[in-house]
Amino acid sequence: MTTQDFIAAAHPKIGTLGAAFYFHPDTLAVGKELGLDGFRWYFLGRGGVLGDVEAQVVGSAFGYFSPAVADKIWTSARDKMAPRDAGRRYLECAQALGRSTFADLEGMDAYCAAVEKINAAADPAGLALYAALDAEPLADDVGARAMQLTALLREFRGCMHLTALVASGISMEMAHLVKRPDDYGTFGWGDTPPPVTDADRALSQTAEDLTNRLVEPAFSVVDDDEQAALLAGLDAMETALAGG
Repeated sequence: MTTQDFIAAAHPKIGTLGAAFYFHPDTLAVGKELGLDGFRWYFLGRGGVLGDVEAQVVGSAFGYFSPAVADKIWTSARDKMAPRDAGRRYLECAQALGRSTFADLEGMDAYCAAVEKINAAADPAGLALYAALDAEPLADDVGARAMQLTALLREFRGCMHLTALVASGISMEMAHLVKRPDDYGTFGWGDTPPPVTDADRALSQTAEDLTNRLVEPAFSVVDDDEQAALLAGLDAMETALAGG
């Protein structure tokens, strides 16, 4: 399997699995205990690894959200809890989901080893959100570690993708509209989206292709057996989450 074929097979599942804890009922329950609704808990928890920064910083790291929404949600959430504390508590939610769901799956040690090899080869330059999450200690137990590493790989590609979008010349608003047309208003861009043209779709695809090229050096360090272990691990985790 070529590295690009490997990336194409792995990344859709990494994207889904790495975000599986964001709005999981157990995660939402923790947020509720802290006085945060799901959206504010997501913002403060995911962005909290960046520290007690201004909303503009978090909006830059997340992309896709309108500046007004980023400001409103982050600022109101930060009034409830210190961002660094929230970031670590949110990571604990990810680890808890992995611990309860992935601990007994076959192949998790090999999966984690493959992901850690990729992560060690990833260059964090310019990828603030990824670098911040990568700075957090990895869980010792394999289930929690697998979930944390998957979330980390998701942030790696996500940060690279924002870079690729900027380089491709498409705005965050239009990039979001092309990718998630039904969420245009939810992400704060308004009630009436502009028309999406073929040129917009072409720029979006250009960014996707560039993203795959940008992450290729990191993903190229694993051999065929490690590729297989990573893909098998993703399949096993996907099945386990669906069963839960």
